Amino acid sequence: MSSSEHGFGTRAVHAGWQPEEKTGAVMPPIYMTSTYVQDAPGRPRQGFEYSRTQNITRFALQDALAELEEGAAGFTFTSGMAAIHTLLLTLKPGDRIVAGDDLYGGTYRLFTQIAQRFGLIFDFIDTSNPESFRELPADTRLLYLETPSNPLLKLVPLQQAIDAAHAVGAEVAVDNTFATPALQRPLTLGADYVIHSTTKYIAGHSDVVGGALIVRDEGLKEDLWFHQNSAGTINSPFDAFLTLRGLRTLALRMERHCANALRVAEAMEAHPKVAKVIYPGLKSHPQHALMQQQMAAGGGMVCLEVDGGEEEARTVVQHLKVFALAESLGGVESLVELPAPMTHASIPAETRRKIGIADGLVRLSVGIEDADDLIADLNGALHRMC
Repeated sequence: MSSSEHGFGTRAVHAGWQPEEKTGAVMPPIYMTSTYVQDAPGRPRQGFEYSRTQNITRFALQDALAELEEGAAGFTFTSGMAAIHTLLLTLKPGDRIVAGDDLYGGTYRLFTQIAQRFGLIFDFIDTSNPESFRELPADTRLLYLETPSNPLLKLVPLQQAIDAAHAVGAEVAVDNTFATPALQRPLTLGADYVIHSTTKYIAGHSDVVGGALIVRDEGLKEDLWFHQNSAGTINSPFDAFLTLRGLRTLALRMERHCANALRVAEAMEAHPKVAKVIYPGLKSHPQHALMQQQMAAGGGMVCLEVDGGEEEARTVVQHLKVFALAESLGGVESLVELPAPMTHASIPAETRRKIGIADGLVRLSVGIEDADDLIADLNGALHRMC
């Protein structure tokens, strides 16, 4: 039923699955089998031999994500970190990866504390600055990007970055977790890989952990499949089912996340006790024009700094009632955290401060509640500041 001629909302509802011929099921069954009967040794009955390698429920989710990102093939994993790790497995010692200096803490930890031990070389640059792409090292193997970045919501000029990487023979991977295909589709600009923590907006209900990697070109599919299958980083059929169920409402949820985030950002920007608000949808964001060029809206994430720094920020987050103090993001419920001691604690303090992650930075994942209630909750917590 899904077609590229349909709008994104229609495709999100129907992608990856046609009603089953045998029963007419409108959603894929959860195939919880670990193995499949073979007609003879080495002759699987329907091409299915083992669920680490093939599973219909997982295939439905993978196909849906590939269609929504306009890619050639999709792969889903136990987590977003498993997706990134599997991509790294396709590289070899001595390969150079150039990455943004403002990355999710878990990604930075994987790069610097694990992947480097196996001979991969990492350079970290300010990927929000177009000048950074003028002199990529000639031996760059992979350019790794987050846009918007986590947590500072920096945007990467994608077309310029992709063109520069391809000019030196490098591939490009874009973590599209914050934007989702509802707001931007990097593969259509020439990126080679798109990565998601499907735990976040894709699944959208804070009840399942997963990851995804979608490739632009058929030629990239076999190598990635080999490493996923060999490393066993696949997600379970039940997790795939829950994620696909969440995906069906992605377009609707993102509309509300973005609308609420803009209202929250505008209210916080006008608050006398808030020193700084970071949100790409605000005209005050230094890359607002770029957001309008390459995203459909500003997203559901807002960062702010309050007067008084870390101590006052801790006071604020501990007195919120609608916003829950918790890591993660992208669920229907609003969450709040301090990146420095929470999601980005694995980044050395000196490095955090150098790139602009203040100890008192507050990261809001704005949910789909009534915006007036979210603003009132923030105002009430800010009132508790000394």
